[in-house]
Amino acid sequence: MRTSAEVPSPQRGRRRPLILSAGMGAGHDTVAAELARRAAASGHEPQVADVLRLLPYGLGGGLRRSYQASVRHAPWAYAGVYAAFLRAGGGPRPSGVPLARLAADRLMDLVERVDADVVVSVFHLAAQLTGHLRARGRLRVPSTVFLVDFAVHRQWLHPGNDRYLCLTAGAAAEVRAALGTPVVTTGPAVAPEFLVPAAGAAGWRQRLAGWAPGRPPVVLSAGAWGAASRPDATARLLSGAGWLPVVLCGRNARLRERVSRVPGTLALDWVEDMPGLLSAAYALVDNAAGQTAVQALAAGLPVIGYRPLPGHGLDGVRRMAALGVSELAPDAPGLLTALGRLTEDGRERSAQVARGHALFRSDPITSVAGL
Repeated sequence: MRTSAEVPSPQRGRRRPLILSAGMGAGHDTVAAELARRAAASGHEPQVADVLRLLPYGLGGGLRRSYQASVRHAPWAYAGVYAAFLRAGGGPRPSGVPLARLAADRLMDLVERVDADVVVSVFHLAAQLTGHLRARGRLRVPSTVFLVDFAVHRQWLHPGNDRYLCLTAGAAAEVRAALGTPVVTTGPAVAPEFLVPAAGAAGWRQRLAGWAPGRPPVVLSAGAWGAASRPDATARLLSGAGWLPVVLCGRNARLRERVSRVPGTLALDWVEDMPGLLSAAYALVDNAAGQTAVQALAAGLPVIGYRPLPGHGLDGVRRMAALGVSELAPDAPGLLTALGRLTEDGRERSAQVARGHALFRSDPITSVAGL
């Protein structure tokens, strides 16, 4: 078993963090890239790796494809997987360690090759792997887990990891109670462009006003994979109520083609200038409590959860609403009511935006061992 004496004490000077992400959509990679940018800006030498690529026999690619297919086409199937493997709570259930440890040898080779002196996991399978290796004494450098979800599910948790970083105090309390591990509440990590007036906002306002004059733009997020429950119906509802639905279809060309048929709707594929678009919008309709929602909070855009994805999406959307940083609309009338209540410069809008901004407490990278 690992002992505290085996954890190297932080040293001054340049460090070499290895950040473990996963290409499940774009959210985890976005966080990993931002942590790496911050580490490099502080004079360190970060490396980013996809833990799925460390799995042998093509298992990582198969896991990615099956997850993508389930959230796009069979969300009920993913709900079952989530309930069996990930949902919080006690009772005997399958563990993620057997799958994760298949990547152990490749991870150890990578740690040695890049001479990493700390490993940072931003995906739950990576947290299972590093915790397993630390507990058995194979991984000799500290392991930090940046838990990027609002809702804590059990596959994030492994007592072998040295430290956890959480988005909220509530999540930190859950981790601390479950593991007894040191936990720091840092808030999310987003690119600095989301936290300042966006340079591209004026251009987006002009474009959106030209598309539908007089209609306030409401962004609908379907994630990088374009996974959403009936976004065309939501777009039709908003358009009929006088809004301009701006649907982010990610890299799902079929979804964009389908949504484009809804009158009065702007369907977009992958958007590079998200700070500008969010700054030009009236609100975000979110279904996953992922990075788009976090970016909206940073940009000062009200967030409304609607038709959330099952599993961690539903749990995350509920947790955000409980924190008061978003609102959960139970049905179509509730969505329209929420949008109408979050009026420009109104008290409810200002209060929700302020609570969202308050989440950004500190720089997560400074809470990684020795950085």
